[in-house]
This record gives sequence, structure tokens and C-alpha cells, in this order.
Amino acid sequence: MAHVDEEYYDYENVSYSFSYDDYQTICEKHDVRSFAKIFVPVMYGLCLVVGIAGNVLVVAVYTCSKRLKTLTDTFLVHLAVADILLLLTLPFWASAAVQGWELGNVLCKLVTASYTINFTCGMLLLACISLDRYLALTPGLREGGLGKAFRKNHSAKLCIVVWTIALLLGIPDLVLSTVKEFSDRKMCIPVYTSDMAFQAKVSMEVLEILLGFLVPLIVMLYCYAHVARTLLKLPPENREKRWRPIRVLLAVVLSFVLTQLPYNAVKFYRVLDVTHVLVTHCGVSKALDRAAQVTESLALTHCCLNPVLYAFIGSSFRQHIMKFAKSYGQKRRSGQRREYQGTEIAFNTNSNSQEIHSFSI
Repeated sequence: MAHVDEEYYDYENVSYSFSYDDYQTICEKHDVRSFAKIFVPVMYGLCLVVGIAGNVLVVAVYTCSKRLKTLTDTFLVHLAVADILLLLTLPFWASAAVQGWELGNVLCKLVTASYTINFTCGMLLLACISLDRYLALTPGLREGGLGKAFRKNHSAKLCIVVWTIALLLGIPDLVLSTVKEFSDRKMCIPVYTSDMAFQAKVSMEVLEILLGFLVPLIVMLYCYAHVARTLLKLPPENREKRWRPIRVLLAVVLSFVLTQLPYNAVKFYRVLDVTHVLVTHCGVSKALDRAAQVTESLALTHCCLNPVLYAFIGSSFRQHIMKFAKSYGQKRRSGQRREYQGTEIAFNTNSNSQEIHSFSI
């Protein structure tokens, strides 16, 4: 995350000192800041517009259906909410990339924590969706401990657990983040008061990588591989029904890997650099800063892809959206009938009394 990267490297700061054998050198990063001023607002703006539109549609359709039929439906709604809350933090970071952080200390803490919480929550919900699909095709496991936990009547408890884990991971950002003023701008970054706080934050960074990437990836690979094997066992006459969901599963896994792997690889390398000082060259540091900005924007595009990959292509969601469209159409026709009747009454009243009346709408 951009705000997390800044705490260690201050890639938007004016300069950064590197220790060589017997001297210090200054790494000027004006070009990195100039790149961020253009790249970050453009990419974050696109993610915001596309992601909000898709995820709001998911929430609206499921809300209007008034009943979530499956556990996956519940996870999809919570995933859309997490994505919306995450996307709503992007204008703050885009503004900070252009002019620095001018929004005060309270918003600095809230926006930073909200970013971490909702990003992690979304990744964990993807793992839950994978598990639910896996258990749906494995009747024997439904009777076990995990299967009993993944039941529709436990949906609220499961979502509370996921949100609680994400909230705990956001506490360090909420506590440590503050506004620091440099020579020409203010920045929202975590400030460590002791070595213990620093070590704790590094540990939390590693935990975020584990829970926000490795665990969901392992769960997705295992569960969807089992689902694919089950589909391949279908009779030949169901070949079309067999390959279409397999292609969907491949798209889900590939999109997750392509969007999240580069970002988490850069993030992990930067954590290693903090503890072992791997980067000692100014050019490498600049390249790493740009890589962090690009890969994070790529990771955020998954918020735009989630509605397409998990909701729009599902038969359950298509049923919900058909009901939503039908309900909307009925309300619109009903409103038009009332409008027509009101207009007709107004005309009749006008012709009988020969007085001017406004139309009834």
C-alpha cells in the first residue's frame, strides 16, 4: 500500500540518505514525485469510477432481492462493501500524491487504517468464497467441523470473524500514523516511537502478506483444483457445462495472481530491505519506488474485477439482477399508469370547470 511504503522509504520525500563504505550520498527523488503526481491520480481515478459502479450494483441488486440465498451471496455482498470502502480512500491518496497531506491528523489515521482493513478483508473474503464452493461439491466435508461452520445460518458469524481479523491488522496504522512535515510538503506516515513499535509493525507487514495474499492464494488453488477435477468427471454429454465453469475458475485464479503477486513481491522485498538494508544504490531505490506505485495500482484493479469475476458471471446473481430489473420495470409501469390517470383526471377537471389546473404527476 502506498501509505505503508512511505513509512519505510519516504519515496515522496525530497531526499533519502544511503550509507556507503566511508561516506554519505543524497538520493534526490523529485522525478519519483513527479511520476506519482500524474500516475497515481489517473490510475486511482479509473479504479474509483469503475470499481464503485460495479460494486454498488452488486450491493443494490442483492439488497433489493431482500434475501441472500447462499453463503457465497453473503460473502459477495461483504466483499463489495469492503471494496467500496477501500476505493473511497483513493481520492485522499491521490490528493496526497499531488500536494501532500493537507487533511489533518485524524483523517490520516482513519484513511490509513481503513485502507489496510478493507484491503485485507477483501482478500480473506475471496478465500471464504473459494472454501464455500469447494465444500458445496464435497458433501462428506459438509458434516465435518469446517462444513458445519460454512453454513448459511453461520454467515453472520463468519463475516464477523473476517472483519475482526482485518480490524486487528489495521490497529497499528490507526495508532502509529501521523502527519509529518518535511521541507516542502506534509506526509501521512507511521511514526515509530521505539524499536519495539518498529519490530511490531514489520511483523504486521509480514502478517498482512500472509493473510492478504499467501493464505487466499493457497486456499484458492487447492479448492478450485478440486472443483475442476470434479467437473472433469462429468459425463461427455455435459462437456459444455463442464468447461465453461472451469474457464471461469481459471480466470479467477489468474486475475488474482496477476494483480496481487507483483504487489506483494515488491512489498515483501521492501520489508526485507528494512531489516537487512538490501538497497544501497539510488537508482535501485527509485526503481523500487516506481514499482511500488505501479504494482499497488495493479492490485487495486482487483476491486474492479471482483464484481465481474464473482457476481456478474454467477447464475445466482443473474437471477437476482433479472428480479431487480423486473421489479424496477413493474414500478416504472405502475408509476406511468398513475401519471396517466392523474393527467386524465386533470384534463377532465379542466374541461368541466373551465379553469386552469396543473397536471397531476
